[in-house]
Amino acid sequence: MSNGVLRVAVTGGAGQINYNLLFRIGSGEFFGKQQKVALHILEIPEGMEALKGVEMELNDCAFPTLKEIVIGSDPNVVFADVDVAILVGAKPRGPGMERKDLLQENGKIFVTQGKALSDVAKKDALVFVVGNPCNTNCLICMHNAPNIPNENFHAMTRLDENRARYQLAHKAGVSLSDVENVVIWGNHSATQVPDIENVRIKGKPVKEVITDHAWLQGEFMETVQKRGAAIIKARGKSSAASAANAALEGIQAIRGIEGEGEFFSNCFLSDGNPYGIEPGLIFSFPCRSIGGNRVEIIEGLKWDDFMQMKMKDTEKELMEERDLVKDLLKG
Repeated sequence: MSNGVLRVAVTGGAGQINYNLLFRIGSGEFFGKQQKVALHILEIPEGMEALKGVEMELNDCAFPTLKEIVIGSDPNVVFADVDVAILVGAKPRGPGMERKDLLQENGKIFVTQGKALSDVAKKDALVFVVGNPCNTNCLICMHNAPNIPNENFHAMTRLDENRARYQLAHKAGVSLSDVENVVIWGNHSATQVPDIENVRIKGKPVKEVITDHAWLQGEFMETVQKRGAAIIKARGKSSAASAANAALEGIQAIRGIEGEGEFFSNCFLSDGNPYGIEPGLIFSFPCRSIGGNRVEIIEGLKWDDFMQMKMKDTEKELMEERDLVKDLLKG
């Protein structure tokens, strides 16, 4: 931090998610009322006029915690000296666009941003990827940012975790705080694996409380996997407020603000994991904060045969995505 000010970069600054996120950062909700922050906001040239409007609104809020705003379209300028980078901006899938096309188009963005972060951000910066496909975008960014440790790169499955927690609490007729050890495994996609083996409801195994196991394997899992598409169908736009909230909670969890030792889902490099997942992927695991923008995997969780099968599917998808962008990955 420079002079006690936490410098936070956010990309896609004029977009829907950031219209919910930026004001929560500026207000002090994100990092605490005692922490002064500077917002470094990146947008493409075509979005700069709209971003200027967002900047005006941030200034008009007169947040005591917001000390400075830097806006621009050059990541080498906007990312200078930042402590945290929240990479929200990404190109959405267009009509007729295949997954390979989307990965390649977004991959180019994350190559550029990874190189800029490596060159000008703090060397211990936390990089948190929200823009989809976030796992593989994070992998690309990490490979192109050799000056920042691999363990500082994370991608978001906190939104999926929150969705799963609500569905389980609603089905069981309990409060959200009664549902613990919610885990999302794998890719932030329709192959993700919401855990149905290790969750606890009021301290009891989920399958003892929710005895409709067909619901757990079917409707519950599919609802979480396809919730984003359901929201787009309902409101004509993708998740924004819930995604911003999940980014806030995900970063707070990594930094230990939520409480060191707390159990949460997070995507990061799979090297050396205890669950036999292919190394070299950005994979969602159950983890806890160990400070310094780093997390460790919670070991010893069990998978039944159904979950084992699902885990292979999400692992396979991430390996395929990695193969599709191998030209964008540096050694």
